[in-house]
Order: sequence, then structure tokens, then C-alpha cells
Amino acid sequence: MKDNASVRLLFPRQIAVLVLASAVGFPALAQQAQPTADPQNTPPVAQQSSPAASPSVTPVKEGFWGRVNPFARKVWVKKQTDPINDRLSELDQVNANNSKNIKDVDARAQAGIGRAQASADAANQTATAAGNQAQQAGATAQGASGHVNQLNATVSGLDQYRQINVVEVTFRTATPVLSAAARTQLDDLAASLAGHQGYILEMEARSPAAGSTGIQNSQRLAEAVKRYLVTEHQIPVYRLHSVALGNARDAAVGVEVTKPVRSSSVQIRLMENSLAAQEIAPPHGAASAAGAERP
Repeated sequence: MKDNASVRLLFPRQIAVLVLASAVGFPALAQQAQPTADPQNTPPVAQQSSPAASPSVTPVKEGFWGRVNPFARKVWVKKQTDPINDRLSELDQVNANNSKNIKDVDARAQAGIGRAQASADAANQTATAAGNQAQQAGATAQGASGHVNQLNATVSGLDQYRQINVVEVTFRTATPVLSAAARTQLDDLAASLAGHQGYILEMEARSPAAGSTGIQNSQRLAEAVKRYLVTEHQIPVYRLHSVALGNARDAAVGVEVTKPVRSSSVQIRLMENSLAAQEIAPPHGAASAAGAERP
């Protein structure tokens, strides 16, 4: 009975020892059976059968555990992963170079864009300045054109006069003595000229005497009228224009008047310049100095 009981107790222990020995022995046998990457241990037949194989790629044979051996050594794992790491390093270097090239191209593009924008801004400023100068030149040209037109109007209106008033001063005889009525007429005429510009006084003197006697008499009458206007009313001499006609008959609108001259008289016509009518004649004080109003 004791022997049977001891046998039953030893048998489970022996089975556990055998199982443990198996678990330890099988991995050791698998590592011994697995081929190594050492070229000295490579059989010559294998070297002859694969002459075209790359030296960096080592053929891997499946062992007891297959391609993945949980008990593989670190040297073997490193040999298997080194090509992959080298390839990854190469790809990282390529990516780094590409990134650097992209940054260089972008920097050059940005610099080119900046220079182009600066050139465009400078061109825009130049165009704006040119436009402003063109506008100023246009305004100056318009002002010059208006000034030229004004000068043309002034020049064309220098000798344009129109009749404003007519006064006829009569004398009793050929003696150049002004009567009270004649003085009153001349005073009224001078008063109407106050503040006026651009006018002249045309005087035609007549006498009933014939020949040179009549001309001389009429000339003395005209000089008497001019003398009174200059001395009494300060009428400028250059505004007074006279002619001695003697007993010459007057003509009206190109038709000779047949009525003979019966009395001594001086006919005074007030003529106004067209510039004075447009209020562009110079002031009275500057007229004599500039000479613009002299006919």
C-alpha cells in the first residue's frame, strides 16, 4: 500500500520536471538550428547558388519559430533592422533637402514679388506725378489761351469807337470869344466826362469865310474850345482832336449837303472806345503813363 501511494506521489512530480525541461530545451535547440549571418559559416554551395544577391541583403531562413523568433539575439535583430533604418535615414535626408529647397524657392519668390511691388509702386508714383504735371500744364495752357484771347480783344478794340454825344458850340462872329452859353455847354460836357475812360473829343470847326481866311478863322475857333477844356476842366490834350474845315459843306452818310455855311461853329462829338464800354480800360491815372488809350 505504501509503495502504491509513493508511486502516485512521484509520478506527477516527474511529469512536471519533464515539461519544464522540454520548455527550456526546445528554444536552445531552435537557436542552434537557426543559420547565422556570418559569412565564414555560410556553405560554399549557397554562395555559388546566389551570386547575384545584394551584399546588403542577407537571406533569412525560417527556423522553428518562423520569421519572428521571440528568443532571437540582439545582433541578429540589429542586422535585420539596419537596412530599414538606413533607408529611413535616407528618406529623412531627402525630405530635409526638399524642405530646404522649397524654403529657398519661396524666399526667392517673396523677394522677387517684393521687388516687383516696389517697382510698381514707384511707377505708380511717377505716373501720378506726371498726371499732376499734365493737369497743371493744361491749366496753364488754358490760362494762357484766355490771356491771349483777352489781348486779342484788347488789340482789336483799341481803335473801335462809338459816338456817345454831340455838342455844337456857335460863335457870333469869327472872333474866337466864347459866349456864356458856349461856356455852359462846355462845362456840361466836361462834367459828363468825370470818371470816364477811353474817350476822345472830335471837333470840326467851320467859318462862313471862303478860302484860306475861312480855314484860319475856323482853326482859331477850334483852338479856343480846346484851350478852355484844357485850362478849365483839365481834359488831357491827347483826347482832343480838331480839324479846321473853313466853309466846307458837311456830308451826311455819304451825301453832300448843299446848304452853305452861314455861321461860325465848332461841332464836338464825344467818342467812346469799345474797351471802356467793356470796363477793361486802365484807370485814368495810368492811362497817360501806359499810353494804352492814345488813339
